[in-house]
Amino acid sequence: MEFIHDRSVFDKTIQSEQPVIIKFSANWCPDCKRMDMFIGDILEEYNKFEWYEINRDELPEVAQEYEVMGIPSILIFQNGEKKAHLHSADAKTPEEVQEFLSTSITK
Repeated sequence: MEFIHDRSVFDKTIQSEQPVIIKFSANWCPDCKRMDMFIGDILEEYNKFEWYEINRDELPEVAQEYEVMGIPSILIFQNGEKKAHLHSADAKTPEEVQEFLSTSITK
């Protein structure tokens, strides 16, 4: 998973014709650390997609624009549009993340 630290890189990344998966997190977030413990297996399962991570504290304007209120959150973008949003309240377990991905994109 590659980190995005710059707004212009984010804007370019989400223009992809293929779905792009972006995880919003923060260094101080305990739920983000918990997700980090299981996200590796999910990355392998969905390895044909580009995965990125944004530290919400580094790019707060992006988080606000795309209504990332809680973290961790996973958003899927395609052709510059937000296609799906897994809110932090529903991103506590690997099963919740996998269900979101399976209903939002095709492997």
